[in-house]
Amino acid sequence: MAKIEEKLQQMGLVLPEPLKVPAGIEVPFSMVIISGNRAYISGHAPQNPDGSIAEPFGKVGGEVSVERASELAQLVALSMLGSLKRELGDLDRIKQWLRVLGMVNVAPGFTMTTPVINGFSKFILTLFGPKCGAHTRSAVGMAVLPLDIAVEIEAEVEIMP
Repeated sequence: MAKIEEKLQQMGLVLPEPLKVPAGIEVPFSMVIISGNRAYISGHAPQNPDGSIAEPFGKVGGEVSVERASELAQLVALSMLGSLKRELGDLDRIKQWLRVLGMVNVAPGFTMTTPVINGFSKFILTLFGPKCGAHTRSAVGMAVLPLDIAVEIEAEVEIMP
């Protein structure tokens, strides 16, 4: 078994099935595009193992706590890894996490976006290690996110052939 997938198994985690798009929603784009030695990863929502979008929905600092939103950010990482696995075939092909854009659905006046997206960053660093997992990052607040999800994250990684 591949090293990253073995670590996930040891952590008791599974990659989710492909996203189950809610009725009435069209997704006319790719979740991952490979160009040269880069994988560009579209914004992902937190997912349950069956591919459905994970709850709770709503604004962080309102209906959703910082702690729960941080957990949702980790679920986004698993969602992304599922898409990368389907596209690359092997998560060990990831050479370096490069850039992460974390978006948080915030209540008015909420400014603690950094601890929310830390749920993603800390998980990636734990899973891939400090060299491969290191990445640049933004953690920004948004007035609204699609379907009222609490967290959405996109990324870019360098890959090996």
